[in-house]
Amino acid sequence: MKGNRSSMGLKTFVAWFLLVVIAGCASHDDHHHHEEQTLRPPANADSVAAQAVLEGNRLFADHQWTAAIKQYKKAVQAQPSLAEAHYNLALTLDQQGRFSESRPHYMKAAELAPGNKVIWNAPPFRQYGTVESDFQEEAPAPGGHSH
Repeated sequence: MKGNRSSMGLKTFVAWFLLVVIAGCASHDDHHHHEEQTLRPPANADSVAAQAVLEGNRLFADHQWTAAIKQYKKAVQAQPSLAEAHYNLALTLDQQGRFSESRPHYMKAAELAPGNKVIWNAPPFRQYGTVESDFQEEAPAPGGHSH
């Protein structure tokens, strides 16, 4: 059976996502928690990206959403692989009600940090539904009919 790497990577990502969502759904009920906590940059982060994340976090704490978004975007540009920058950017976009813009950053953060429970269990992640429910809509039930 031939498969390309992006297909295999997506299948692995979906499997991890399902495991974490199922575990996370059992432990959280608050879908409207508006004071989410931002993440600090890891010790091995690029210095420009780390400084931008820290400044973004300060601005986020002061509810200066537009300025925080600029800092997190600066961090993402400096180090696109920094999951914490994507996550914090997504949180801040959510604060402004820009959910369609935040979703790709939540997904990227989760892809970059598969073991990070804060990212994977964040209430904003669940407001988009689960991969399981999206998958069920696309695939008909075994032996059944699609309605």
